[in-house]
Order: sequence, then C-alpha cells, then structure tokens
Amino acid sequence: MPRRLGAAELEIVPLDTGRRADFYRLHGDCDDAGWCACAAWWVPTWDGWGDRTAAENHELRDALFARGEHDGLLAYAGGEPVGWCQLGPRDRLAKLVRQLTLGPDPEAWAVTCFLVAPAWRGGGVAQALLTAAVVRARDGGATHLEAFPRRGEGLAADDLWNGPEALFRAAGFVVARADATRPVLRLEL
Repeated sequence: MPRRLGAAELEIVPLDTGRRADFYRLHGDCDDAGWCACAAWWVPTWDGWGDRTAAENHELRDALFARGEHDGLLAYAGGEPVGWCQLGPRDRLAKLVRQLTLGPDPEAWAVTCFLVAPAWRGGGVAQALLTAAVVRARDGGATHLEAFPRRGEGLAADDLWNGPEALFRAAGFVVARADATRPVLRLEL
C-alpha cells in the first residue's frame, strides 16, 4: 500500500550541485534508474543505449552537473529523496526533438522523466512534482509545457518513465499531436 502524502510532508526543490548525492541515492535505490541516471534524453541517439554501462551514464550525468545543467526537481519526504522529475527547455534535448519530429520552439519546456521510489508510488508524489514543474516552467519563461507519455496495452511501470498519460490529463494537458504510441501533450501556461 503506497504512502499517501499530506501537503506538509513533501518538499519539492530544484536540483542543484548540492543535491547531487540525493539525486544519485534516489536513482540508485529505484529499479534500474541507477543505471540510467536520467541520461536517456542526453545521449545523441538510441543506438547502443542498452549497451551503455552505469558508469558511462553517471559520467554523462556528472558532466551535466559540471556544466551547471540541473534539469529537474527532487521531491523529499522527511528529508529523504522520494521522487524526481526531469524538465527544462524542450529544444535542449536534441534527441527528443529529432525522435518526435518537433519543430524548434524556444518557448516550449518539456517534462521528460519521472521517478518515484517504489514505496511512494501511487501516493501523490508524481502529482506534486508535476504541479511544481508547471510553476517552474512558467517562472522560467515557458509559454507552454509539453509531455510525451507512452501509450499501449500492457505497459509496465518501467515503460512509464515519461509519466503516465492520465497524470498529465488530470493536470489539464491536452493532446497537441495524436499518436497511437507516443502522443505530444501540451499545457498552455
């Protein structure tokens, strides 16, 4: 049974270099997320993605930290990291733009990954992260926020790393481009 959160129990903060250890602790404790280190959209293509090592993905993530790319939000409960949401200006992720054939849009931000610790799944962490992501995108100058959930029958939790479509729809996102397996959802800010 997931733990349900009260509003005062959850703190959501932007990732920064000082929270690097918390980022890795959360990702290391969740499924295969320690292997990925939320580097998937930062590699040039999917070619060879499954052959990459955790060390390669951590090296990429460390390079992002080193250049000041703090691309998301961490959720804490009782001082422990329990959730992550990757977001930022959409066009910085060349692979995403290319894969989904998106035209340039400097006013678009994208929410591209969610990770919630298994004991906290279904307890409102992802909803709280998405709410904070909307505010952060608006404060960052975005005029709209996009999401790219997977669709299909029998999707496992691991298939929903972009966030489930129902989460975005409940937050007011609408279909900007229909697709049977990966629609583009959009929220005007």
